[in-house]
Amino acid sequence: MLKGKNQAFLELGTEEAAITMVNYYTAVTPQVRNTPVFIQYSNHKELKTDSALNQRAQAVLQAVSAVQDGNSPSSDPGVLDLAPPPSPVLRIIIDNMFYPVTLDVLQQIFSKFGTVMKIITFTKNNQFQALLQFSDPVNAQQAKLSLDGQNIYNSCCTLRIDFSKLVNLNVKYNNDKSRDYTRPDLPTGDGESANKDHSLLGKYTYIFIQLYCFHSYLLPAEIHKTFFTKLCPLSAAAAAAAAAGRVALSGSGVSGVLLASNLNEEVPLILRVYGDVQRVKILYNKKDSALIQLSDGNQAQLAMSHLNGQKVFGKVMRVTLSKHQTVALPREGLDDQLLTKDFSGSPLHRFKKPGSKNFQNIFPPSATLHLSNIRDGVGEDDLRLLFSNSGGTVKAFKFFQDRKMSLIQMSSVEEAIQALMDLHNYDMGGNHHLKVSFSKSTI
Repeated sequence: MLKGKNQAFLELGTEEAAITMVNYYTAVTPQVRNTPVFIQYSNHKELKTDSALNQRAQAVLQAVSAVQDGNSPSSDPGVLDLAPPPSPVLRIIIDNMFYPVTLDVLQQIFSKFGTVMKIITFTKNNQFQALLQFSDPVNAQQAKLSLDGQNIYNSCCTLRIDFSKLVNLNVKYNNDKSRDYTRPDLPTGDGESANKDHSLLGKYTYIFIQLYCFHSYLLPAEIHKTFFTKLCPLSAAAAAAAAAGRVALSGSGVSGVLLASNLNEEVPLILRVYGDVQRVKILYNKKDSALIQLSDGNQAQLAMSHLNGQKVFGKVMRVTLSKHQTVALPREGLDDQLLTKDFSGSPLHRFKKPGSKNFQNIFPPSATLHLSNIRDGVGEDDLRLLFSNSGGTVKAFKFFQDRKMSLIQMSSVEEAIQALMDLHNYDMGGNHHLKVSFSKSTI
């Protein structure tokens, strides 16, 4: 693979095979993910793939060859000279988790590289994580090299994979959070039969993965129709949205309207971090509550999961899904005391553009903020002063190399939330509006 060039070299077994391939694809242009691929002869007679830079490509090649042969990827020291893997256990973190990633989904993905023996899932630092044990450390190494950094779904659910310090997992229960595939007799831990099927959601979710993630396994049309349109309409809408290059659940029956309570007038706008706010209606008899309509149900669920229970302006915010499907504008001539506001044409919408990079940079509220679109000439002292004036204390600051982006750490998550509401889209002059979002990094 040629990094950053969207090009690759491919060595076949014989020169005749290469000639056949080039001749065939000269007449029929191949497509990979709806993008045409052009093939021509190279001046290289042989590829050398024994350097560290090519380890991932070589591991993928081994895995593909093994799948084609119907076997598990094996460790052939003649093909790839790697240091011995430290552990058969991988630690997996899911970044940007728009859709549920179940234990069964992980088992299906990672079993392509070897026998998955045990999985434990948990949440740490507001992130979904898993420990997954292979029968062989080599299989763990091949899975890490192949899958680290890959998205399970289009533009989201990114796999971050590293080796765990553990060499063996101790699984006590077989349920939707942990599983020992070598011990089907283990109890569920909740008084239910060990044989009860906990994987219904996982099966449907994995069908979605098979159709749209990087494995690209296509199912027969009749199976797709049955499972997606009849048994799992939510995943059907999600799959259609992913195929269109954006993340959305509109039309899936999931409300895009939230009921938020225990807040002041400015707080509803914090939801812009997780979706495009269309309308806000302050409740007439309860001014600290509001109905907030986002573009679709997925954005509403994302905002609810990240913001419910967060402390803002000294009060704990409560966010739930509303039974309303839309927030209605007041009838013409009716005075609603300006309680309803329409933001559908707002320039602050982050997710209007399909496939936007903003979809990949959605994180839970944190004390560290990411700043971008910083104007030339604006220094660290200027930004420290700006954020201190929002009512918080700046604990740390770090410029990126190009000085157009930086990280700034406030003394608490609550202070960071308030600073984001005050300063996102702040006019820095010269047509530069500061962009502020939560960061997963620390300084």
